[in-house]
Amino acid sequence: MNKPLILVVEDDPPVRNLITTTLKTNDYRYLVAANGETAILEASSHNPDIVLLDLGLPDMDGVQVIQNIRSWSNLPIIVISARSEDGDKIEALDAGADDYLTKPFSVEELLARLRVTQRRLSIMTAEMLMASSIFINGKLRVDYAGGCAYLDGQELHLTPIEYKLLCLLSKNVGKVLTHTFITQNIWGRSWDNDIASLRVFMATLRKKLEPDSDSPQYIQTHIGVGYRMMKVE
Repeated sequence: MNKPLILVVEDDPPVRNLITTTLKTNDYRYLVAANGETAILEASSHNPDIVLLDLGLPDMDGVQVIQNIRSWSNLPIIVISARSEDGDKIEALDAGADDYLTKPFSVEELLARLRVTQRRLSIMTAEMLMASSIFINGKLRVDYAGGCAYLDGQELHLTPIEYKLLCLLSKNVGKVLTHTFITQNIWGRSWDNDIASLRVFMATLRKKLEPDSDSPQYIQTHIGVGYRMMKVE
């Protein structure tokens, strides 16, 4: 079985060479792009399995690349950037990135994150095949096979992370899911900054899901523990 096809988006030749040499040594297939325009073209033309994306590109910000790809695909995007501020990380994750690796990085960590992403892809694919194709809870309907969700008949416009959270909660309706459990399932790990990002995503998901924010019907917060999707009649 072939290793995943990786699209490497990096304009700095030494960093790009480090990444591609690492991939080649570990039998990964890869494509390269030195700017955002080429990255979008390669992603749409070759349908890679994973994108490794630098944010500081010469022609556009990497966040714009994420937003463009997210308009038509849910393929995993791992950001590799020198930007280390929490605000930059949250902006990239909120735009639709699946992971964030800060430069300088070790090749061992890069390979580990690729393995985590591959495992998550395999698990999600298996779960989608096994799960019932439709989940209904009150006025909420999640079409797992179609990858979309509806509230009172209107499609919810969710980011990839928001949709993953909704699926995770809906498949465990009535159960309290801890912060650690959720972040492990969404990002493949549980670090302090992941929990901070989780709070941001849960807040945006709630705005789209709860008609009355003062009286939430679907998602209940268990302070200091996690979240639960409640059964709605």
